[in-house]
Amino acid sequence: MSRIARRFEALRAAGRKALIPYVTAGDPDPDMTVPLMHDMVAAGVDIIELGVPFSDPMADGPVIQQACERALRHHVSLRHVIAMVKRFRERDAETPVVLMGYLNPVEIMGYDAFAVAASEAGVDGLLTVDLPPEESHELVQTLRAHDIDPIFLLAPTSHEARVKRICSAASGFVYYVSLKGVTGAATLDVDAVAEKLALIRANTDLPVGVGFGIRDAQTAARVAAVADAVVVGSALVSRIAEHQDDPERARREVSALLTDMRAAMDR
Repeated sequence: MSRIARRFEALRAAGRKALIPYVTAGDPDPDMTVPLMHDMVAAGVDIIELGVPFSDPMADGPVIQQACERALRHHVSLRHVIAMVKRFRERDAETPVVLMGYLNPVEIMGYDAFAVAASEAGVDGLLTVDLPPEESHELVQTLRAHDIDPIFLLAPTSHEARVKRICSAASGFVYYVSLKGVTGAATLDVDAVAEKLALIRANTDLPVGVGFGIRDAQTAARVAAVADAVVVGSALVSRIAEHQDDPERARREVSALLTDMRAAMDR
């Protein structure tokens, strides 16, 4: 059983929902990422999504695009991100870590080389936002051979046949993108999310995480009432951007928001 599966099993037994933060690795400075990961665990998160900086993050809005730009100024690569996970594992052997990004860096590194390095470092999952399931077989097989969960996105426009196809390729959990558009967009309709989750759950036993549009503790709690996991990204990255010249303040702001979300979800 993967670290991700064990975490969701423990959460189900405790009657709790997963809180999954996303931050871009290397933003605003590579030295901040690993301490921030530990801060987030202390704030009560269950799984960490670590964004791999990319020069053309087409699924992301301005907030995460700018985070990628800040990280890339420090030349943060996929290999650097894997090394960050390895350093994180020196103190934390339990919290699952998912790398989230685009296929190009993985293809350049090579599927086998990536899977070996990521597995040895302690990476638990990979979400490549621009890889459709129809083209994923080779990468999925390689990841599974090294005990890394391939995680896929579902969208509001995903019809039932596509939901089945995506869920059959995924493991760990599936990520439902609750809004049409890029990260950081629009206002969340939790009733519409609940309706779509019923369709997804009819086609998979995997936990379903919901992301996009979750900005505060109140929204996190409302989503937690219908989903297995709450994914928050742009709200955290915005706080990092606001205090990018004061890393200690940025870390405190991220921790404070996650602490509030965790408390609201548990209530």
